[in-house]
Amino acid sequence: MKKFFSIGLVLTLVMSMVAGCGSPTSAGKTEFFIGGIGPVTGSAAIYGQAVKNGAQLAVDEINAAGGINGAKINYDFQDDEANSEKAINAYNNLKDKGMQILMGTVTSTACVAVADKTLEDKIFQITPSASSTDCISNGQAYQVCFSDPNQGSASAKYISDKKIATKVAVIYDSSDVYSTGIYATFTSKAKELGVQIVATEAFDTSNKTDFSVQLQKAKSAGADLVFLPIYYTEASLILAQASSMNYAPKFFGCDGLDGILGVKNFNLKLAENVILLTPFAADATDTLTQNFVTKYQSSYNETPNQFAADAYDAIYIIKAAIEKSNVKPSDSTSAICAAMKKVMTEIKVDGLTGLAMSWSVTGEVNKDPKAVIIKDGAYKAY
Repeated sequence: MKKFFSIGLVLTLVMSMVAGCGSPTSAGKTEFFIGGIGPVTGSAAIYGQAVKNGAQLAVDEINAAGGINGAKINYDFQDDEANSEKAINAYNNLKDKGMQILMGTVTSTACVAVADKTLEDKIFQITPSASSTDCISNGQAYQVCFSDPNQGSASAKYISDKKIATKVAVIYDSSDVYSTGIYATFTSKAKELGVQIVATEAFDTSNKTDFSVQLQKAKSAGADLVFLPIYYTEASLILAQASSMNYAPKFFGCDGLDGILGVKNFNLKLAENVILLTPFAADATDTLTQNFVTKYQSSYNETPNQFAADAYDAIYIIKAAIEKSNVKPSDSTSAICAAMKKVMTEIKVDGLTGLAMSWSVTGEVNKDPKAVIIKDGAYKAY
């Protein structure tokens, strides 16, 4: 009898393991589990916290309206400190909890690492703000933000079309995929358009605090605009050091500069007239933007930046893909991924960061770029 019981137990365990292969947590689910990953602590926390908050607003709105095809959203956002290893740990935690769709990660290097995991596990992924093309090179991830090549070429075209400068210097981070990606296409497009680049200066992880040499070379070359395809932490130091050496060119950046107004102990007057290429301006007068800004300010006591808007749009993009594909929470993650991936090139979404946004088979978003300028400590449409 004991022998029969032990064989039966083994068979029961084997059958449960077989039944659990592929998607052990999907059967019987009534909610869509959307995970989020990004830095809510560390030097890039302004990005991650904004993404977390923006997505939460969208989730709350959708759930209050009855969910997606009647199914509510279970949303869980985890910190990765913009670190690849910690991003993978956060991903594994979410996967163990039963995540079916990933909204993240926020920064490019961490996103590249996690994208390999979502491909392996067949989990649909859309990043609100990781702009490197490596994030979507696996053919199973999508972007809400512009890719690095698009940001670089669009910036050069914008400077040329608006006749913002005659001589341009570039200061970029040679150790960062985001910065080098934008730098490469910016310089190529600038040359094509006849924008004169008079100085090209790099820095890396060994020195992200002293930019006096780079700024002096830009100043000596007569650059009346400095292009900064970098993150806000380093940019805030560059603005302060340029002021201390009486160098006052125009400064032009991309979405990485969005967050500079939130840098602790930063003199906001130094950011006056800084221009950012971005798809979102909080002072836009359309109803969708104003409603979002009002809700965000009420909930978090601050004005939302582009990252918050990207994340808000990301949740509604997921909603549109779920509705179009008609997947259910009880479907396996691989089935959800395959069905959503199939419709991503078919849907169009009107959002905060673009109207009629669509996606190519490569995962890149198609939408028009905009620019904002910092005036009196706030972003204004340029």
